[in-house]
Amino acid sequence: MLRLKSSDPGFAEAFRRLVQDRRESDDDVARDVALILEDVRLRGDAALAELTARFDGHTLADEADWRIPREDCRRAFEELQPGLRAALELAAQRIRAYHEAQKPADRDEVDAAGVRLGAKWRPVDAAGLYIPGGRAAYPSSLLMNAIPAKVAGVERLVVVTPTPRGEANPLVLAAAWLAEVDEVWRIGGAQAVAALAYGTGRIRPVDVVTGPGNAWVAEAKRQLYGVVGIDMVAGPSEILVIADGRNDPLWTATDLLSQAEHDPVAQSILITDDAAFADRVAAAVGAELATLPTARTAAESWQNHGVIIEVADLAEAPALANALAAEHVQLALDDPEPLMQAIRHAGSVFLGRLTPEAVGDYVAGPNHVLPTGRRARFSSGLSVLDFMKRTSFIQFDEAALRAIGPAAVALAEAEGLPAHARSIAVRLGR
Repeated sequence: MLRLKSSDPGFAEAFRRLVQDRRESDDDVARDVALILEDVRLRGDAALAELTARFDGHTLADEADWRIPREDCRRAFEELQPGLRAALELAAQRIRAYHEAQKPADRDEVDAAGVRLGAKWRPVDAAGLYIPGGRAAYPSSLLMNAIPAKVAGVERLVVVTPTPRGEANPLVLAAAWLAEVDEVWRIGGAQAVAALAYGTGRIRPVDVVTGPGNAWVAEAKRQLYGVVGIDMVAGPSEILVIADGRNDPLWTATDLLSQAEHDPVAQSILITDDAAFADRVAAAVGAELATLPTARTAAESWQNHGVIIEVADLAEAPALANALAAEHVQLALDDPEPLMQAIRHAGSVFLGRLTPEAVGDYVAGPNHVLPTGRRARFSSGLSVLDFMKRTSFIQFDEAALRAIGPAAVALAEAEGLPAHARSIAVRLGR
């Protein structure tokens, strides 16, 4: 675990290295993924079968090996323990309500020149969702991806999820039923993303691919952007906790470990103005790791990528947070509002001592699919808009064309495009 102090002479350089650290896929992953994508593009189902047998130990032979029927999803939902089923339903209800409010409005108006202008929002025809099934199998991720697509009005919703040795996660199937997923396929990895993008004999292509995955899945999405739309290229999870010494160090330790347990290359960072509190948090992390079932992963993440930054005053924190542009920023303060207003780059911000990031992963409502790797500088979390596109429309009448058409003719002639100019001019009687 790295310990930095903003008043130290070498802090600026150490912090610069921290900001520029890349914990994502390397050239070998990019090369391997390119080969997999090309294989699926050329050989379709045959390539999927070979790769699934190799990576997941699952044989794709008859229809039941390839696809999980809706009836199995319904049964998984009905067989859930009642308390867990109620929790899943609450999460779905809150996620749906939040995303309903994101639906954009169409525009249709006539401006001062008499030109009718507007825009029409429409959903994509089909969306594909990647849901992990190896190290992590998360029903919450299925809800977070599927519900915005359904709210957008997507007609065909396709889930791909690996089923190692043929075993499907019943919670994921239950979530698929609750979210009204249309198809669930037993494939994973870069090959599953390729199948969604290109289509195969069995699987029809989609228009947008979203959802979390490992480095190979993220790289596949990056390489296939343009063939399909994607939500984002997601890297390892990250959390930045900004906390004063009035916090319970155990609470802060668990917040840091909530992301560290995701992945050995996840990153947890604490910024505090209290050195003694920092010491207590570090000790609490160690104590938690002694009993945490996910300790092996969390410890590797904390030891190799964890950071504690001590500042003289928390007024320094927003500038550091904006440079880090973290996926999750937690402001564990009595009055987090001033800092929140000063933080311009973050995937999602969690305000106050009683708002742990983990609650946002499940039941708060906003989407937990968020930009990582400093991409919060220019991108946002998954939303209804990722499953929609906007088409503008324009309508002139004779008066409107006479009012502003000559300016278009002049610009077209200046650009050396006479056919452009003439298509307008002939309507003006020239």
